Amino acid sequence: MEISAKLVKELRDRTQAGMMDCKKALQECAGELEAAVDWLRQKGLSKAAKKAGRATSEGVVAFKGAADNRAAAIAEVMCETDFVSRGDKFQTFARSVAELVFSHKLAEGSLAEIMERELTEQIATLGENMGLGRYAYYEARKTGIVGSYIHSNGKIGVLVELACDKAETAAKPEFLELAKNVAMQVAAASPVALNAAALDPELVSREREVYRQKTLEEGKPANIVDKIVDGRIHKFYQEVCLLDQAYIRDDKLAIKDVVAACGKQVGDNLSVLRFVRLQLGENAAE
Repeated sequence: MEISAKLVKELRDRTQAGMMDCKKALQECAGELEAAVDWLRQKGLSKAAKKAGRATSEGVVAFKGAADNRAAAIAEVMCETDFVSRGDKFQTFARSVAELVFSHKLAEGSLAEIMERELTEQIATLGENMGLGRYAYYEARKTGIVGSYIHSNGKIGVLVELACDKAETAAKPEFLELAKNVAMQVAAASPVALNAAALDPELVSREREVYRQKTLEEGKPANIVDKIVDGRIHKFYQEVCLLDQAYIRDDKLAIKDVVAACGKQVGDNLSVLRFVRLQLGENAAE
């Protein structure tokens, strides 16, 4: 029988079950609302309503990558407790989320809407509220690779795109190792932008004004204030710009130096094009 959208919405509002599950329940119950409510309860699909308000502070950042390292995806999947996040069922579901982002090359949209039914079923099965957060899909736009790193606790995931001029370089162990190390750098040092040119001009302007006022309050001579501020802005770049950051494995080198050294080693021109860092529960996206 034909089920109206209005009736489906009413059932969803009462049970918080997925739209497709509500429609199926009404079809199974000949359009009778109360019977459909009971049908969803019997199937365990209305349990999500009781759990929807509970905090989802645990979970993982799941990963899926291509065998040739030219594409990869990461996705934030959240639950209530560390116990559930370490379970096989949750881990399998989290991987399926990353695989969907990867296979569909998702660049925008709400995962919670795209995977509404699957999410509702997992909430009912695992007995905890769950959520799908941010995600990212990278595909090498030039000759090169997408490096990745998932922290050992699964709470941080990074993708980084590196380019090279020669196609054969993409398969060289040294280049692959560089991609991994740069991704680890992003995970550990939390850069804000790739380089100074990529920083938000308003952020730089605010920092410059802060340094200017601080320098004046320190009583520095007016004729050297600008020079001091420039020096402090340069240090700021070294803290927040990936290519200017000190390498976590050798703080005598900047990341741009590490990239250049690897380029000489493999006989190619290498560059870092972009990165994304997802930390579980962190609202700000790169």
